[in-house]
Amino acid sequence: MSILQLLLPAFVASLILTGIHAYLGVHVVERGVIFVDLSLAQIAALGTTFAYLMGYDLHSTAAYLFSLGFTFLGAAIFAFTRVHHKTRIPQEAIIGIVYAVSAAVAILVMSKATQETEHLKDMLVGNILSVTWPELARTAVLYSLIGAFHYVFRERFLLLSMHEREAVRRGINVRLWDFLFYISFGFVVTSSVAIAGVLLVFCFLIVPSVAAMLFAEKLGTRLAIGWSLGALVSAGGVALSFYIDLPTGATIVATFGLALLLLALVRKLFFRTGREAYPDRQEIVEADFPQLSRDATR
Repeated sequence: MSILQLLLPAFVASLILTGIHAYLGVHVVERGVIFVDLSLAQIAALGTTFAYLMGYDLHSTAAYLFSLGFTFLGAAIFAFTRVHHKTRIPQEAIIGIVYAVSAAVAILVMSKATQETEHLKDMLVGNILSVTWPELARTAVLYSLIGAFHYVFRERFLLLSMHEREAVRRGINVRLWDFLFYISFGFVVTSSVAIAGVLLVFCFLIVPSVAAMLFAEKLGTRLAIGWSLGALVSAGGVALSFYIDLPTGATIVATFGLALLLLALVRKLFFRTGREAYPDRQEIVEADFPQLSRDATR
């Protein structure tokens, strides 16, 4: 019973993180900004670092607000630097620069604080075993609100991620809705990093979505696969870390990597390969947006 009481909050936290991040991962992969979550997570960690240096507890409301403010700044940068035409500087380059600078500044700031090594470790892999039930409840409520927001405006967000030209044709304010997307993303990342750390948050976002893309193209199927994979891998990682006595966050990250490798091998050995295995991009768009005619999305 004591083992269950210790591991259950971490497992529930993993389920909550999987639920929202697997969905957001679809958008991130479709937009081709794979490292935006890693960059936003590092910006959130930088905000927490500044709060810590100013004397606030890492899990205090003040530290959360610092982190959220920094994340909003990053959201604005990414929303207004999105490339809407062919350019010599891809947005992924900007995202990488922001990540590198944020990580470097965090290290510089922590060099002036005590216990800097422990804090840097927490930034990277977190301490998901220390999560409390009240913290989980607040996080679940926040993610539910973010999920409801995305559900209400799902067509606009999906169009922007999967078929930007159609969004422009409809007169949607691309920069405004990009900003709203990244702001909602920022709320999620800020809370997630406080629980799980930068690397684990990145894995929850990208690995389930990429694994789902190996076997499905329709949005609903990809979400189902991503959520299932996230739940199973999280449970396995939490249990493995306990029985082998390893850091939980790092173990889950490694388990995600192993699971993706195994699924890629299964895809290679037992499923069709080549062009015939992948539907035409137009068919994918029309499957998720049946109201769009072939002429409108051409």
